[in-house]
Amino acid sequence: MKKTILSFSIIFISVFSLLAQDRITDATFATRSEILAQNGMIATSHPLATQIGLDILKKGGNAIDAAIAANAALGLMEPTGSGIGGDLFAIVWDAKTKKLYGLNASGRSPKELTLEYFEKKGIKTIPAYGPLPVSVPGAVDGWFELNKKFGSMEMKEILAPAISYAEKGFPLTQLISWYMQRSIKFFIRSGFPNIEDTYIRQNNGNLPREGEIYKNPYLANTYKIIAEQGRDGFYKGEIAKTIAGFIQSQGGFLSVKDMADHHSEWVEPVSINYRGYDIWELPPNGQGIAALQMLQILKGFDFSKIDFGSTEHLHLFTEAKKLAFEDRAKYYADMKFSNVPVSTLISETYAAERRKLIGERASVYDAGEISAGETVYLTVADKWGNMISLIQSNYRGMGSGMVPPKLGFMLQDRGELFSLIRGQANTFQPGKRPFHTIIPAFITKDGEPYISFGVMGGDFQPQGHTQIAMNLIDFGMNLQEAGDAPRWDHTGSSTPTGITHESKGEIRVESGIPYKTVRGLMDKGHKVGFARGIYGGYQAIMWDKENKVYHGASESRKDGQAAGY
Repeated sequence: MKKTILSFSIIFISVFSLLAQDRITDATFATRSEILAQNGMIATSHPLATQIGLDILKKGGNAIDAAIAANAALGLMEPTGSGIGGDLFAIVWDAKTKKLYGLNASGRSPKELTLEYFEKKGIKTIPAYGPLPVSVPGAVDGWFELNKKFGSMEMKEILAPAISYAEKGFPLTQLISWYMQRSIKFFIRSGFPNIEDTYIRQNNGNLPREGEIYKNPYLANTYKIIAEQGRDGFYKGEIAKTIAGFIQSQGGFLSVKDMADHHSEWVEPVSINYRGYDIWELPPNGQGIAALQMLQILKGFDFSKIDFGSTEHLHLFTEAKKLAFEDRAKYYADMKFSNVPVSTLISETYAAERRKLIGERASVYDAGEISAGETVYLTVADKWGNMISLIQSNYRGMGSGMVPPKLGFMLQDRGELFSLIRGQANTFQPGKRPFHTIIPAFITKDGEPYISFGVMGGDFQPQGHTQIAMNLIDFGMNLQEAGDAPRWDHTGSSTPTGITHESKGEIRVESGIPYKTVRGLMDKGHKVGFARGIYGGYQAIMWDKENKVYHGASESRKDGQAAGY
C-alpha cells in the first residue's frame, strides 16, 4: 500500500510540475508576454548585450549605434557563434528616407588560392577547419559602413562597453559555457595553435564554466585599436599583418592585400507580397530568397483551413522547402560571378509552376544539406523610427580553429561552403564570396515598417523565417508566440557542395509537434526524427503604428532578452 501511495505521489508531482508553468494568457506554448515600450527596443541573444544596446539608446544613440555596440559585445560574450573573425549582413529601415537598405558585409576568398590548387592536392571538398576555408573577415568593415551611413555616435563610445567587459570580465551563461566547453576542448585536441593562450591562459588557466568570470584582454586591445584607428586599423595595420602572417604560416593563402582590398557592399533588398505583407530578404550570395520562394509557393494554399502543426501544414511546408532548396543548390552564389535569376526565382509565375509538383506524398529531394552552425542575430529600434535587422557569424560555431596570436578572436571558415566541382554557380574562384547561410529579414505593411526579425541556425534559417512569417500572418500569433511555437526542420544528407543522391530527407520535429502529426507524415512517406539544438534562435521587434508602441520578443531556446524603455 505504501508503495502504491508513493508511486501515485511521484506521478502527481511529475504531472503537477509539467503544469506549473502554464500561463493564463496567450498560447499554451508561450514562455512569456511580448515586451512593450515606446521609446526604443532591442532584442539580442545575450542579456548583457541587450543591456549595452539599451544603454546606448538611452544615451541618445540610434538603433544602428546600439546594434554595433551589442554585436561587439556578442563577439566577446558569445564567441561560440560570432566575432570579428566572421561576416555580417543587415537590413536597415531609415526613418528619414522611409526606405530599406541592405548591407552585404561578407568577405571574399584569398586571391592567391585557386581551384587548381585543390585539384592538384586531390581535395574534393574544402575542409571545415584549418587555414584553407578562411575567407576575409567582413564584420568590422560592416560596422563602419553602418556607422558612416546611419550612425550618430563615435566608434570609441560605441565599442567602450565591450572593451570594458573584455578587460574586467563577465559571468558565462549556462548555454555559452556548454558550447565553449565542447568547442575549446575540440580545438585543443585538434592541435590548433593559440587556443589555450587566447581562451584559457587569460582566465587563470581554466576554461570558465557557468557563472564563472570570463575575460579576453587580447580582444579588448584589438577593439581599442579599431576604436582609435578605424576600419583601416583592422584591414591595413598590424592586425591585418598578424592575420595574414599567421594564416600563411599555417599553410593558407589569406594575404595583407586580401585584407586591404576588402569592402562591403550596399545592396537592394528584395521582397514578395505574402497575403498583404511584404517580406524582405537580401539577394545572394546569401540564402534569404529561399524563404521568399517557399512563401511564394505556400501562398497558393489556404491555411485558414489548415491547422498549425497539422500533418497537412508540415507536409506542404516540407515539399515547398525541397523545391526552394533545389534552386538554392543550383543557383545561389556571389552575383558578381554568377547570373542568379532572382526575379524569376521569387516570382508568382515560377512559384505556380513549382507548386504543381507538390503531391499528396513525400517527394524525392535532390538538393541536400549545405550547412550547420551557430550564429547571433539581433534587432534594434529607436525613438526616431529607425530599425535594424542584423545577423553575424563565424560559421561552424567558433569558426576555423585559426586564432591569430594575441588578437583575441577566431577566423571564420565560410570558404568551406564553396563547391570544388567545375561549372557550378558556387564553384570556388579567387576573390569570390562563398554561398552564405546567415540572413536578416524584415516585414513591411503598406510601405511602412512592421517587423524586423531573424532566426539563427545554418540551413534552418530560411525554414525559420518562413515558419515565423506563417505563424504571424496565417495563424495569428503574436510576436512572442510566433517564436515560441514548436518548430521543425527538413534536412537531407549531402556533401558541403549541396549535391546529393536522391532521397526524401528527414523531418526533425520539436517535442511540441503532436504524435498525430508525426504519424500522419509517416503515412505520407516522410521520414520523421528528432534532433538537438538545430531549431535556431529568434529575435524580433514589431512596430504598432496605431498605438506608437514597439513590441519585442526573444528566443526561449537560448539566452536571449528583449528590452525597451
